[in-house]
Amino acid sequence: MTDPKNPFEAMMAMGQDMAKALNPALESFTPKGFEALWPTMPKEVMETVMGKTFNPEGLDSKTRLLLTLGALTMLGAQAEAQIRLTVRHAIEAGATKQEIAEAIAVMGVFAGVPAMSKAMELASSVMDAPKEDE
Repeated sequence: MTDPKNPFEAMMAMGQDMAKALNPALESFTPKGFEALWPTMPKEVMETVMGKTFNPEGLDSKTRLLLTLGALTMLGAQAEAQIRLTVRHAIEAGATKQEIAEAIAVMGVFAGVPAMSKAMELASSVMDAPKEDE
């Protein structure tokens, strides 16, 4: 093998070439662009899809989203868009700023202070953003 690229670089280059072939606009695609494509689901939809509608004895959507937020905090910086999206959904599902902060803070013990701090920063950017109707 005379190709100096490592397997990961070769795989990434092949994926980028394939994306450009399918849609030239994907050449300039960023994860932030994807985040803008995914709207916040209404509370009723979240409760139907991930709440008690199909499992009356199970967790409600707010609790599931707070658990998801904790797991995403552990992933750290690789889940920035997902953290912002989950915070928006948790707020829509009825979570308070205090509950969101607590779900992230407890992860400092398991994921470390840097991961917790980054998640708090991302959550704050969502919670402190002006509402669309303001």
